[in-house]
This record gives sequence, C-alpha cells and structure tokens, in this order.
Amino acid sequence: MHSRTSLQRDLLALGLAPGDTVMVHASVRAVGPVAGGPDQIHLAIKDAIGAEGSLLMYASCPDGYDEVGRGTLSPEVEAELLEKLPPFDASTARSARDNGALVEMLRTWPGSRVNDHVARFVAWGARAAHLFAEQPWNYAFGAGSALERFVELRGRILLLGSDHDQVTFLHYPEHVADFPDKRVARYQVPVLERGARVWRWMEEVDTSDAGAHAHWPPRFFARIVDGHLRAMRNTGGPVGDATSFLIDARALLDHALSIMTQLAHDDRFAEEQLSEENG
Repeated sequence: MHSRTSLQRDLLALGLAPGDTVMVHASVRAVGPVAGGPDQIHLAIKDAIGAEGSLLMYASCPDGYDEVGRGTLSPEVEAELLEKLPPFDASTARSARDNGALVEMLRTWPGSRVNDHVARFVAWGARAAHLFAEQPWNYAFGAGSALERFVELRGRILLLGSDHDQVTFLHYPEHVADFPDKRVARYQVPVLERGARVWRWMEEVDTSDAGAHAHWPPRFFARIVDGHLRAMRNTGGPVGDATSFLIDARALLDHALSIMTQLAHDDRFAEEQLSEENG
C-alpha cells in the first residue's frame, strides 16, 4: 500500500519540482491502493510542488451540457434536454465521469477553483487566479484560455497511468495551429441570465471523436504523445503502481503543431511520420 509521503517521493524522483505549474491526468486505479484513500494522490502532488506551485486538471461538464446542436443526438433527446436541462453552474456541476475520479476529488477539495465555462478546468495553488484570469466563450481551448497561460507559465504535464489519448492539452494546438479545413463544432449551452435560463450558442474547433480535421488518424493524441516521448527519450517512471511521465508543455506543443500542420496538408504524412515515431 502506498502513502502520501511515498507518492511525493515518487513524484520528485520523476522530476516534479517545487514551484511547478502542472496539468495532471491520472488513473486512480493505476496508482494503486493508497493509505487514506485516493485524495492522497492530489495531496501528494501539492506536497511535491509546494505552496508556490499550481495544479490544473480538466473537469468538463456532466452529460448534455455541451451536446445540444452538435448533430449527434436524436431529435427526441435534444427536445428533452431543451425542456429539462437546468442552467450550467460551474461551481456545483460534477466533473465529466470519463475524466476520471481524481479531478472531481480535486474540484470539491477546499481551496480549488474553477473557470465559468463548460470547457471547465479545476485549479489549485499560487497561479490559479492567473490561469483563470480570462475565459473566452468561443474557442475555449485556444487563444486567451487557461491552456495558453499554462504554456506561458512553462507548465508541465503529468500523466499518472492515464490513457495518452486523453491529453486535453492537445486541443490547444488544434485551436491555434494554422491549417486548412478545421472542423468547427457549434452547440448550445443552458446558462442563467438575469434570473432566466437561456440557451447560448458556442463554437469550438471540434474536440469530439470526429477530430479537428478529416486527416486525423485513430488515437491521434496518443500517437503524438508517444512519438514525443520516444523522441525525447522520456521513459518515465513509477508513481505508486502507475507508469508515469512528466512532459514539458511547450515542447509537446511544438511537436504537435508540426505534426498537425503537416498532416492537415498531406494525409500520406499520417502513416509515414506517425508510423516512424511509434515504431
């Protein structure tokens, strides 16, 4: 069984350091049993980065809040959501279940804060207010977003036994990269305005499984991450039972921008370049 102290040791051995701004993706199950329960995982991360550090995770929203108008739901389901779904409240809404259990534990822990958006992040620490200083309504993962400030803060991405295809940060290069034929998704969100529920349209570069471009191959994000790890000779290390990796966000951004830009212009690049990177 692991402890908060042993997890902190593992994180420091992996390279996490006091003062870091770190975005975390975690599988509680992969980390293994921890004395005191899984909250000890985010507490150990806080211990490792200290009071001058900052912790960021992606929470998103419960089912329904970012789906009406995308064209993926049946007319009957959309009609029912339009009738019944209450306004989105970023301060109380649960995190999306497919983002894992740890983010909801962090969201509900004293001292955490969230941005007021369905593309919702949770932050803790010295730079939490700065990360959420601005939040664009449209293209919420792009310019002016928490992800942009995360890069500016020389942020690092911590993967604790998580699926490498779920690295939310890679929606940022999708939004800011200059490539043709980006897929744009439009959907409606119920919000409270002047005491009344209204449905407000929103736009984003498509973050669904369809992908931001027709040339994106299956499990594109995992292929980008794994190729970057291989190029950097980053073999990771254990945190508890979880095979874990610490990645420089700026370096991953540069790698992703190159891959995305070339692939959007030439679909043959998918198999030529990505196959080389992933063996």
